[in-house]
Amino acid sequence: QVRLIESGGGLVQAGDSLRLSCEASERASEFYAMAWFRQAPGQEREFVAGTSRTARYTGRSVKGRFAIFRDNNENTVALQMDDLKPEDTAVYYCAAGPRGVVTDPSGYAVWGQGTQVTVSS
Repeated sequence: QVRLIESGGGLVQAGDSLRLSCEASERASEFYAMAWFRQAPGQEREFVAGTSRTARYTGRSVKGRFAIFRDNNENTVALQMDDLKPEDTAVYYCAAGPRGVVTDPSGYAVWGQGTQVTVSS
């Protein structure tokens, strides 16, 4: 069973940067799409960014501020978040899926436990 472990969350101020990391327990990153989602209280889980072997995608609400990076040799995927805003406050989840990058959470079979990101104004 593939496991995903996120790290790097925390409390920051608006305008700051933060880098989240997701480590896969096996070589899942060679065979799966990897993505980041986030979920704020009372809201649906939202696609943030995703990467396949050949392409990277960024959600509309974070385009130009967030970027996803993947290292297949180390089985990690990172989310670089710049110019953070209070509305970015959420639990961020790493996910792995068997097909290409999709924005629907149901397209991913493996999820991490999540890491909290809080942005103060």
